[in-house]
Amino acid sequence: MVANAARRSAPKSRGRASGAHRKDPSIGFVSLGCPKALVDSERILTQLRAEGYATSATYEAADLVIVNTCGFIDAAKAESLEAIGEALEKNGKVIVTGCLGAQADAVQAAHPKVLAVTGPHDTAAVMAAVHAQLRKPHDPFVDLVPPQGIKLTPRHLAYLKISEGCNHRCTFCIIPSMRGDLVSRPIGEVLAEAETLLRAGVRELLVIAQDTSAYGVDVKYRTGFWRGRPLKTRMLELCDALGRLAQDAGAWVRLHYVYPYPSVDAVVPLMAEGGILPYLDVPFQHASPRILKRMKRPASAENVLARIQRWRSLCPEITLRSTFIVGFPGETEGDFEALLEFLEAAQLDRVGSFAYSPVDGAAANAYPDAVPEAVAAARRERLMQVQARISAARLARKVGRVERVLVDAPGVGRSMADAPEIDGVVHFEGGQVGEFVDVRIERSDEHDLYGRLT
Repeated sequence: MVANAARRSAPKSRGRASGAHRKDPSIGFVSLGCPKALVDSERILTQLRAEGYATSATYEAADLVIVNTCGFIDAAKAESLEAIGEALEKNGKVIVTGCLGAQADAVQAAHPKVLAVTGPHDTAAVMAAVHAQLRKPHDPFVDLVPPQGIKLTPRHLAYLKISEGCNHRCTFCIIPSMRGDLVSRPIGEVLAEAETLLRAGVRELLVIAQDTSAYGVDVKYRTGFWRGRPLKTRMLELCDALGRLAQDAGAWVRLHYVYPYPSVDAVVPLMAEGGILPYLDVPFQHASPRILKRMKRPASAENVLARIQRWRSLCPEITLRSTFIVGFPGETEGDFEALLEFLEAAQLDRVGSFAYSPVDGAAANAYPDAVPEAVAAARRERLMQVQARISAARLARKVGRVERVLVDAPGVGRSMADAPEIDGVVHFEGGQVGEFVDVRIERSDEHDLYGRLT
């Protein structure tokens, strides 16, 4: 079985299955967590296929199961431990990897029968654990693997991870302790992967990292090479090159997890020119200066509002999405009201919100004045009500316009303003998966657009 928690189906089980019955050793795979973990899963599956291992559609037919876990918040840990338990019950031979794997003692305490536990983005360790349990198939052929590798996303979109780790020390987050400090991939390597994906038919590249805008900071923006041409390892140069590749292929490039740094200002004109989608996913997290300081987050609400205004002046069609945490330890009603005022002033297009949840190992756990769960939940509901009104008004502006849409399923697609799985969709009749169509928008609601093909 090959499965992704974001697309989970019944068990045979957790999601999309692939593979066929064959004599070679067969591996089941469960992938949990964020897009960055999904890319790790794809790399492991690619290596498995390169070495000749098959993938199993069921627990029962697999010789062993790999579970790529998430350990960011308690709910994610619980889901990961449950998935490990299910795999042990239905198969009995389980290798654990991913972010929760960085807490090997906790995994082994809960499930002492697991065969091995490895940390995140460690394909070599996973393969070593597989080799210890299953023979390597004889005479593996590289042509068992498609050029773009094994993907868990639909054929027409793919995540492009440009770095690992993070240099920030946000007090609510334990990512650096699990994934380490920032390590940027060589720019030539990133662009070569992008080119391969586009040649394979990918129509949307989703650029991800823990902090996309920090790309190259760790190597001091050293010069790399692409097609014999020198290129700095920096966000601007990477986006420019990706935009050119995408334009040549008739594809989209979308940026995720961007911090509100001044350097981002230089990328926005590329969006206005059509090289990169006019879309920024910027996790502001809060607006109260006091709470931002407690979170150890960059910028202030005033600076962010000025930056948003600048981005919109450079690219009026830009879509801005963000996420916010409410109920952070010490958050007062005044702090929360400051956040609501920020939303009204910023007029963001898309917003996600989470009630604060303590994470083992996070510095914020030591803060006094914890906000009661009921209060945090009520604040989240109030925030989303405010944002629903703002989002509905911004979507209503698109009624009567013709939007370019990438078809994800017959009758359902996404405009340039919609990232997969986290934003809204465009409804219409017709269309083939993976093609671009033009849709005249006839109505809207708080999340989605509705129209007809032109």
